[in-house]
Amino acid sequence: MTNRPRPVLWRRLAARTMGWLAAGAAVLAIPAMTIAADLFDAGAIPHVGTQARDSYYQLFLNAAGHRAFAIAPGGAWAWTSGQDSAETAEQSALVECGKRTRQRCVPYAVDDRVTFSRQQWSRLWGPYASAAQAAGAKVGTAVGQRFPNLEFTNPQGETHSVARLRGKLALLHFWGSWCPPCARELPSLYGFYRILRERLPADVAVVLLQMREPIEQARDWLTQQGIETLPLFDSGSRGTQDHSLTAAGNTKLPDRDIARVFPSSYVIDRNGVVIFSQRGPITDWTEYLAFFEDAARRTTP
Repeated sequence: MTNRPRPVLWRRLAARTMGWLAAGAAVLAIPAMTIAADLFDAGAIPHVGTQARDSYYQLFLNAAGHRAFAIAPGGAWAWTSGQDSAETAEQSALVECGKRTRQRCVPYAVDDRVTFSRQQWSRLWGPYASAAQAAGAKVGTAVGQRFPNLEFTNPQGETHSVARLRGKLALLHFWGSWCPPCARELPSLYGFYRILRERLPADVAVVLLQMREPIEQARDWLTQQGIETLPLFDSGSRGTQDHSLTAAGNTKLPDRDIARVFPSSYVIDRNGVVIFSQRGPITDWTEYLAFFEDAARRTTP
């Protein structure tokens, strides 16, 4: 950002904001993520990628009329401009953002103000379902649904299942060593796993399930990368032509019903309900620590 020319809006506001900047913009630090009060720091926007940050910096900040930029956990984003009021702009951005995700969207910036709240942000996986609500939830992979009771084999060779994860938050990760995006993501996930093991050892279970390859191939690859301590469970896949997963009762499910793309990740709460899902890789898993900590505090089995 330092080598990029300031947007037009910056030049227009520089005179009246320079004193504030010289005094030092307030910075709110949270684990592995810094949220700055500087309107022009696109790098502070959490979860979003380069396209969103470039759009924010180059287009949104220069847009005419009332404008708003909205984001959601997992990287969804949208913005609107040319609205009659700040309130209208905010609502319009939230609606557009909501069309791109099943997660709840919040405003990041409205007109010339960063309105982002880190406290609100880390609570967006909630509200969490009670045990009774979870029992009555529809089975599926959408947020708010009870995740299918997949069966797999743990590293000790014992039969395991999603149902046996109840009582803990669970991160289910569907990947393959043959998948380039999976390979790029796993170092970040490995680092995050080590943090979870230290910070929330009794609250979170991490389960990696290999897709379309035998467990030996996946295990060898992890060893070659020096990340063999990741908790790899055997999905039951036997090779590239094996496109199924097994649910309770020996029911076969197409793997694409669970993981539309590889990698795919799900976080399910202590009662087995999906509270977050991600299709595709996550660049920095540590940005999700606050979400896990909030869910661990506010849920009971």
